[in-house]
Amino acid sequence: MILLAPLRYLGQLTMAVLATIGQVAIFAAQGISHIFRPPFYFREFLTALLQIGWLSLPVVGLTAFFTGGALALQIYAGGARFSAEAVVPQIVAIGMVRELGPVLVGLMIAARVTSSIAAEIATMKVTEQIDALVTLSTHPMKYLTAPRVLAALIVVPILVGIGDIIGIYGGFIVGTGQLGFNPASYIKNTVNFLEMSDIISSLIKGCAFGGIAATMGCYFGMNSGRGARGVGEATKSSVQAAAVLILAANFILTSVFFSQ
Repeated sequence: MILLAPLRYLGQLTMAVLATIGQVAIFAAQGISHIFRPPFYFREFLTALLQIGWLSLPVVGLTAFFTGGALALQIYAGGARFSAEAVVPQIVAIGMVRELGPVLVGLMIAARVTSSIAAEIATMKVTEQIDALVTLSTHPMKYLTAPRVLAALIVVPILVGIGDIIGIYGGFIVGTGQLGFNPASYIKNTVNFLEMSDIISSLIKGCAFGGIAATMGCYFGMNSGRGARGVGEATKSSVQAAAVLILAANFILTSVFFSQ
């Protein structure tokens, strides 16, 4: 019996994980379905656009700028070992657009927005504001989840596009100001190397990551425990789940877009 205890624990853990995945999938499907059914709370949607999009621009811009600059330095230092320093513009562009831009923006959104959504909704649950919505014949999923998920699906790809541009610009500043590249040649190599498929894949990743971030915040907020401890646990769990799912989704989408 002692030897069977680890197997029993593993089985219980597996069942719990599968049950959670099913619950999250059902929750996400319900949230998306409420987007297409009236009524639609336009004011909540605009507030979510402001919170997720406009107020995230400073952290997204700074993160992308310094990442692009650091990437240019790293590629130059690594390329110098093989006399391939000239590839800095091309690799910075493809690295930011295909991978670093979407992932970093997704993780920043998870850190900033997912935690905020989870804490806000969990606090509403603890203070019984969600119950008050029900008594007023307002569906919590429609009022709290649908506007936030839709806003994230729309605005995070825009943030990814802006992050890609700022990241490439950061590499341009370092490349021309510190590494001695000709500005016109740097821009020409960047533009000529990027393809439309790279840009489309970046924006699709942004859409997926935004949906994941908003859904995780709403899910853990709606299912939080009671009291301040419950709010804290919901916030922590939402960020952890969003970050892991974003990285997993990035791997899957990269495999779909760029596998040969």
